[in-house]
Amino acid sequence: MQAVLEAISDPTRRKILDLLKKGEKSAGELGEHFDISGPSMSHHLSKLKAADLVQTRRSGQSILYSINTSVFDDAAQFVIGFFQSQRETRS
Repeated sequence: MQAVLEAISDPTRRKILDLLKKGEKSAGELGEHFDISGPSMSHHLSKLKAADLVQTRRSGQSILYSINTSVFDDAAQFVIGFFQSQRETRS
């Protein structure tokens, strides 16, 4: 969970995830939406992949990135559980 929270704390990575909601894209396609270097884009994609928030698949010479929705489900359950336990503690 720590890796997920760290990954989504960065605005660039949140924008990458937002772009991937519309479908899989290559690093080059994603990079068109940012004013950052290739190595910086690679770093952000590596962080998202390490947190298991994105999946990859090879298509010819390209690597395509897509969202791993099951991790988002787990993260949502964690956040919901966290806030429910906070309310119960206050009662």
